Amino acid sequence: MITGRNLRRLVRVPTLIVFATVQPVLFVLLFTYVFGGAIRPSGVEHYVDFLLPGIFVLAIAFGASQTGVAIADDLATGMIDRFRALPMTRSAVLAGRTVADAVRNLFVLLLMTGVGYAIGFRFHAGPVAAAGAIGLALLIGVALSWINALVGLLVHDAETAGLAGLMPVIVLVFTSSTFVPIATMPGWLRAFAEINPVTVTVDALRALVLGGPTAEHVWQALAWIVGLLVVTVPVAVLRYRRTVAG
Repeated sequence: MITGRNLRRLVRVPTLIVFATVQPVLFVLLFTYVFGGAIRPSGVEHYVDFLLPGIFVLAIAFGASQTGVAIADDLATGMIDRFRALPMTRSAVLAGRTVADAVRNLFVLLLMTGVGYAIGFRFHAGPVAAAGAIGLALLIGVALSWINALVGLLVHDAETAGLAGLMPVIVLVFTSSTFVPIATMPGWLRAFAEINPVTVTVDALRALVLGGPTAEHVWQALAWIVGLLVVTVPVAVLRYRRTVAG
């Protein structure tokens, strides 16, 4: 019910769909044609094949901030209080929101893949690996949505939730392998970039897209995703219970 309510809101407010899709498409086009002539990652013939896995994570990370904005908005407008009168578990509100965001992320990923194919991007490791890449991108999106749901519950203000959710994303994305190989970074920054969860996830997606050894990259990314969910889901649910009980 909560998932359906959030998806229907996307349909009723088409500007949400527009901004959720136009921005990732612009990222694909701008970074491909601005950086594509200057960057030649080793072992990759076309920069767009290197770039698109990073843009997948970038778009999902930016979109996840909307989870916190929506939760904070529901708190401010009293919608959460209305949910308390309904016969459902307390965690259903948060779970429904993150599932709806996963559906939106799937649409955005498929759209970016289509745009990418139009400008030369290809999944080189076959359809199974391609499905694995999309699935892994959706999983990191779920983990990031739960983090931002917790942010929304903590700040209770939509604008603050949006800013609080974007700041760490900007730092993590631009200190990762999203746009360039981390071997080009200074040593102190490279050490951080290597353990950055965005780098780990992008490298796993890149391995699934380009082919070659994938197991180590994928397991490392799954370890980060599971770790984030194990920490944030119970904390967010506990915070939600305290918020609605207060």
